[in-house]
Amino acid sequence: MAEETMELFRKGMPIFNIFQDENRQKIILLLCKNKELTVNQITDQLDLSRPAVSHHLKLMLNAGVIAVIKLGKERFYRVSLDDTVQLLKDLTVSLEKSISSK
Repeated sequence: MAEETMELFRKGMPIFNIFQDENRQKIILLLCKNKELTVNQITDQLDLSRPAVSHHLKLMLNAGVIAVIKLGKERFYRVSLDDTVQLLKDLTVSLEKSISSK
């Protein structure tokens, strides 16, 4: 049981690291509020430079919490949290089992 929980923690670390940053939290909320946004649209709504927003988006994309669609020269970013939510649910269940078995 403890091994399963630790493995889920290890799998979740990139996600936890992504969500610990306030700017990335703001970006996620913007993407939740709007179906899709470009880097410029996100930059216009935050007090961040375009390179900073691009950097955050790259990290979020690598962690799997957002997805990107390229249409022409534009890249549209959207939330992609299904796998993240499932991992958090699995971790919660595993922790609950660990607590109840004591």
